[in-house]
Amino acid sequence: MNVRMVSGDNLETAIAVAIKAGIITEGEAKTKYACMTAEEFRKLVGEVRRERDPETGNFKMTVTNKAEFKQISLKLRVLARAIPKDKHLLVVGLKEMGKAVAVTGDGINDVDALKSGDVGFAMGSGCSVAKDASDMILIDDNFEATMHAVMWGRNIYDNVRRFVQF
Repeated sequence: MNVRMVSGDNLETAIAVAIKAGIITEGEAKTKYACMTAEEFRKLVGEVRRERDPETGNFKMTVTNKAEFKQISLKLRVLARAIPKDKHLLVVGLKEMGKAVAVTGDGINDVDALKSGDVGFAMGSGCSVAKDASDMILIDDNFEATMHAVMWGRNIYDNVRRFVQF
């Protein structure tokens, strides 16, 4: 599991928060592609575009430069000075790589990313549009609440599975 932080803060502030949160160590922060601004990220990987899937005929979202995205996303931990389309770009690219993606958000800007992820977590203090777009609403706006929500979700799933097997 790789936790990535997408922040609107400047790079130095975002790195300091990520280190304090345990997302990255000081040594890892100095490696190439581990921490970068969203502007650098967009220049390297392009943007999200909508294209038709030749097999199904349906439209799907895709990243412009898939090869570069794959190389960067393996190392990326902190994305700073980000705007909403950057979070969406990261989610779409990770999903294209076959990764399971959970997204947190609280504003109307986060709706595309919340809908694109496998699981969307809206913060309880967030706007109603973000809550409607998400799969789960975290009443308490801290990261520990996310872990408790996942644990309870797994517990409920396991109990339902046992009941059906019985």
